Amino acid sequence: LIIRDDPAAVGEYIANYIAKRINDFAPTAEKPFVLGLPTGSSPIPTYKALIKLVKAGKLSFKHVVTFNMDEYVHLPRDHPESYHTFMFREFFSHIDIPPSQVNILNGNAKDLIAECNSYEQRIKDYGGIELFLGGIGEDGHIAFNEPGSSLVSRTRIKTLAYDTILANARFFNNDIAAVPRMALTVGVGTVLDSREVVVIVTGQRKALALSKAIEEGVNHLWTLSALQQHPWALIVVDEDATAELHVKTVKYFKSIERVQDEVERMHRELREKGVPESDNNVGSME
Repeated sequence: LIIRDDPAAVGEYIANYIAKRINDFAPTAEKPFVLGLPTGSSPIPTYKALIKLVKAGKLSFKHVVTFNMDEYVHLPRDHPESYHTFMFREFFSHIDIPPSQVNILNGNAKDLIAECNSYEQRIKDYGGIELFLGGIGEDGHIAFNEPGSSLVSRTRIKTLAYDTILANARFFNNDIAAVPRMALTVGVGTVLDSREVVVIVTGQRKALALSKAIEEGVNHLWTLSALQQHPWALIVVDEDATAELHVKTVKYFKSIERVQDEVERMHRELREKGVPESDNNVGSME
């Protein structure tokens, strides 16, 4: 758990983190970096910070392949609130990624089950996802894996919970009737198969979900809690999102961040001296 002051600082931290991962990976056309991406308001500061890095020449997406988490069912692709429109408006149209390397579920496919199976296969064909960036809902769901979802689920059709429909109504002129009732979504198992998972949690409305996910056990009613079973999971939050955490939890994670910084500094010095790495571990400490 990494704690920053506000959503902008969270976005900047994650953008720098992703940029380092991509640059260290040194992707090529033959071996691209495969990145999972979310939609919604939470990742927008991260996307803005990534765009700045690309425009500054510090990062390139020419050899990055992306897979988005989800898409509404039966919402036209060019609808202003489709996730396809969102991703190009907020991110893809501002960076140097070839559109052919963007993968977004097709909620208007004739055979939705086949579309989900094909999506899983495409991920496997690329060798899996290197880093999956995600956000959560107020009820702790990741992607559209609503409370009660299987923690080993794969990409599938999902009926949206009423709380999610209410939360998303603000994007549809506060008209609940206009919010789609179904979506295609990667599963919890799909996310956990990624080599690294980074989750954004900002705002006091997400505070209860955060506390349930990290201070209690793994629970399919709070699907974010499944990250406890992932060896390289990182959750980056703002101060407001820590409102429901115990004080000792906050102090603990702030202290181990300092230790992590020291470990990374030591590894960097070893690399500069030409000492080979002992393993391929990346990301946060367990």
